[in-house]
Amino acid sequence: MNVLRSLLFYLGYFLAILVSGILFLPVAPLMPLRSRYRLLNLYNHFITAWFRWTCGIRYRIQGRERLPSGPCVILSNHQCEWETIYLQVLKPPVCTVLKQELLHIPIFGWGLRLLHPIALDRSKPARAMRQVLFQGVARLQEGLTVLIFPEGTRVPPGQRRRYNKSGAVIACRAGVPVVPVAHNAGERWPGRHWVKNPGQLNVVVGEPIETVGRTPEEILVETEAWIEARLAEISEVPRPAVAKPAIEPSSSA
Repeated sequence: MNVLRSLLFYLGYFLAILVSGILFLPVAPLMPLRSRYRLLNLYNHFITAWFRWTCGIRYRIQGRERLPSGPCVILSNHQCEWETIYLQVLKPPVCTVLKQELLHIPIFGWGLRLLHPIALDRSKPARAMRQVLFQGVARLQEGLTVLIFPEGTRVPPGQRRRYNKSGAVIACRAGVPVVPVAHNAGERWPGRHWVKNPGQLNVVVGEPIETVGRTPEEILVETEAWIEARLAEISEVPRPAVAKPAIEPSSSA
């Protein structure tokens, strides 16, 4: 049954990409940026709903009311593709930090380009860090929310990866809050397998963490501790024990 559900899901998934490319991409470049987000995010709304309908998913979204009215930096754990789709509509317009290879995917990548993401060449980490710091602050000053996955890549449920503090740095430099988000989407949408798993998909949005007068190191420690605590509560796969927070050393913001 899960195989049949997943096949049906991917049928709608690829049709949605095709229809969006035909109907939306020709007109989106002619629209103001915020209107462009609303148009192209129709695809995201459809995919999250289609995933629920076809694969037997029950969403439990907690804490959306905690989102601040102004721009912020959203820091979320990264398990699969689902959160890259859903978090785009959590507090639009959202500028996502992503790997530049995604922009080369036909239709899908063309749409991403129109949303002004921060596309990084991960083979050049020093240059990528400078790009995130410069462009991230600029996007926040333009009134956009910035979405960063501090683990840097997809991490399967039950595993951990060192957090990067670039998101905390740009939040401190721009004087905007960090909003932590925890989810167990990888248990429903496995990152390395196409068959989806029915069940409850949990998302928890935390209270904004103010950054004024604080260091990026402090912000990252608090953010990581909050995300890990929530993952321990909402995950079906046990979380690994950690002796102490893992933070990348760097200069002061």
